[in-house]
This record gives sequence, structure tokens and C-alpha cells, in this order.
Amino acid sequence: MLVMRPAQMADLSEVQRLAADSPVGVTSLPDDADCLRDKIAASEASFSAEVSFNGEESYFFVLEDTEAGRLVGCSAIVASAGYSDPFYSFRNETFVHASRSLSIHNKIHALSLCHDLTGNSLLTSFYIEPGLVRSVAAELNSRGRLLFVGNHPERFAEAMVVEIVGQSDEQGDSPFWDAVGRNFFDMSYTTAERLSSLKSRTFLAELMPHYPIYVPLLPDAAQEAMGQVHPRAQITFDILMREGFETEHYIDIFDGGPTLHARTSGIRSIAQSRVVPVRIGEPEQGGRSYLVANGQLQDYRAVVAELDWVPGKPLTLSAQVAEALGVGEGASVRLVAV
Repeated sequence: MLVMRPAQMADLSEVQRLAADSPVGVTSLPDDADCLRDKIAASEASFSAEVSFNGEESYFFVLEDTEAGRLVGCSAIVASAGYSDPFYSFRNETFVHASRSLSIHNKIHALSLCHDLTGNSLLTSFYIEPGLVRSVAAELNSRGRLLFVGNHPERFAEAMVVEIVGQSDEQGDSPFWDAVGRNFFDMSYTTAERLSSLKSRTFLAELMPHYPIYVPLLPDAAQEAMGQVHPRAQITFDILMREGFETEHYIDIFDGGPTLHARTSGIRSIAQSRVVPVRIGEPEQGGRSYLVANGQLQDYRAVVAELDWVPGKPLTLSAQVAEALGVGEGASVRLVAV
């Protein structure tokens, strides 16, 4: 059975194995033992902290195949993007250039460096093994953390963002980076992303151009890459678009990938999920797949289960699923349809 749970320090070697296979651009999942150790330690501290509003906390989850005893995925949430340093994005804007005497009125697409999204909660660190990309495991790995948000809304902001990895080729070259960022840093996209993952994106962002960038002046390849998704990030993008995230307003400052944005309360897995009491028994056959999560913190668990649930009624869970969730008769769980 696949179970989502908080990462533990004992998971470090397995997490690094996952990080080593994540695509370039996932700076929140570096292939570096010290960085990952710090990431897990910060997460453990956040899960155990008393929190009444979103601050510097970060929550790192892993997806475990309990039968095989190995990890197959991971994902995370940062309670406040840019809590210590501004969270930079390029904002899509339209400038009007007009001349009454020449009867010319042009609307020009431009990019402006901004930190509008600082303070929003940030979804990060998504990775799922390639063989599970098109399965319900990917839904659990992404949306399971949203059920955690639904259980503990006081720990998160009123809006959420996520940076989707943009286009780069097999050699790690990014058309958008080559047209913009490389002019300010004498380094490749791969090197810049690795440096960002080991240190901070902020010091690089602060050296990016602070004046608007007129998009028509960029090479065609860079313009075409804006808002485009890396093939290995497509599953993340698809899941979150179904959750109600929007893409129009911001892009990543390094690779031009879309930066998604949504009101937390309107996200599907939060708005449409329900908290119901549990009964232990044999579920009826012929149900549908649901994401199910307990309401705990350090012992948070989420699974996918086939259930024949009737809204307004208690939820019948098998003993195996109840044990995986760590719940008993009369406890409550949060669920939403896959």
C-alpha cells in the first residue's frame, strides 16, 4: 500500500535517491545530503511546533510503498514563500505605446520583476517515480498535502503558489535562461539552478534586470518557451490545473515556466473534501477511488482507497486501511474523490 507521511531523518538516503533523478529546475529538491538533511530537520521541527499562523515552517512529505519498504515519491509545502528573502517572479504585463499624430496604438507584452507572491504558501519538491506518473499515486503525492492544509488551515496563507519547471533540453540548456539570465551571469542554466538549490535563489534574482523586459525583443525560442512546461513536470501541472490553479499572471525568472496561483479555500481538494466519522468493517464493493487522510500532525497519513461512501453517512474502512491511516472506530478522516 502507498502511504503519504511526514519525512523522517531515517529517510535521508531514500530521499537523496529520489532527488538525484528529479529534473533540472527542481531547486527545492537538491541532490545534496547536507541540504536534504536540513530540509528534513526543518520539516520535523515544523510538524512538532505550535502554530497559529503561517510563518517560516516547511512540511516535507514522502510517499512510501509499505510492502516494498521504499520511497516512491515526495512533495512539500512552504508555509510562507519568501519568509526570509523576497520571493521573485516575472509578472506578465501589457504596456501601451501610442502616438496620436501617427495614429499608432500598440500593446506590448513585457515582463517585470516582482515579489507580489511573497507571503503566499508554496507547493514544492514534487517527485514521483516515472513508472507511477500516470497512476493514482501521483494524485496522492500531490493532493495528499492539500488535505493536510484542509485539516490545518491556520498554518498556511490565504493563497498558494507553485513554480512549474520550464523547458530545457537534454543537455540542460534553457532557451529562456539563455536569452535573459545568461546575460547577467556567466553560467549555464544547469549551473545556476544547482547554485540556487544549494544556496538561495534570492541573491541571483537580485542581479536580474529590474527594468521591464520587452518580450518582442527576445529571440523566438525564448518567447515560445514562456509559460511552457517541462515534460517531466507535466503531471504536476495537470493535477494542479484540475485543482483550480491559474497560470496567466506570472512566470519563473530562470526558465520561464508557469507560476501557478490559487486561493487556498477554493482549491478543489480543500473546498470539496469532507470530514466524516469512521467505522471499521468490510466496505461495499463497486465503489470509487478516494483520497483519505487522518487529521493528525506528526502522525499525518494519507492513502488512496476504493470506497462506497454515501455523503452524510459514516465512512466504512477496512482494518488494513484504518491501520495505515492510524485511525480507529469513531475517529474522523478527511476525504475527497480522485
